[in-house]
Amino acid sequence: MDAKVALTELKKGNTRFLKNISRRNNQDSSRIESLTTGQSPWAIILSCADSRVVPEIAFDTGLGELFVIRVAGNIANKSTVASIEYAVAHLGTKLIVVMGHESCGAVGAAIANGGGSDNLDHLLAEIKPAIDETGSNDINTVVKSNAKISVANLKSRSKIISNAVKNEGLEIVSSFYNLSNGSVDF
Repeated sequence: MDAKVALTELKKGNTRFLKNISRRNNQDSSRIESLTTGQSPWAIILSCADSRVVPEIAFDTGLGELFVIRVAGNIANKSTVASIEYAVAHLGTKLIVVMGHESCGAVGAAIANGGGSDNLDHLLAEIKPAIDETGSNDINTVVKSNAKISVANLKSRSKIISNAVKNEGLEIVSSFYNLSNGSVDF
């Protein structure tokens, strides 16, 4: 599935979710069985690990449709980039969506300099450029900037991804999940 069609499908799925008419397709035993020989997800979602943000539900998708990577702050670190490279290079997925969300705790912690461990400090350091870019302490403003920076980082930190953008029809977009109502703004 090409990137434009995949993005349209995500938007349609989110509309179904918002209207409470989710299809819940591809979530039964026959789908499970069909996926034992491989996968071909049509979109990659880099999302926050927040338990309130579940891409498969927000986009009304089933098993094998989305390749989801979840990490606090939806950052493009080495592990998330490597996971995305796998889906691009080996599964042929043509759309990457970086999805930040309203009231992100990781962004709030970065704004407040609230690390506390080497690991957490390392993660929050990835969010600092968005704080610097916006000059803001408003969490949602920084979340949106952070998602855009993660889009840029995916391109700059991976030859596989940047080559696929230039030559293979891969598209990368940022988005914002509204906790207040479940809508996704692209």
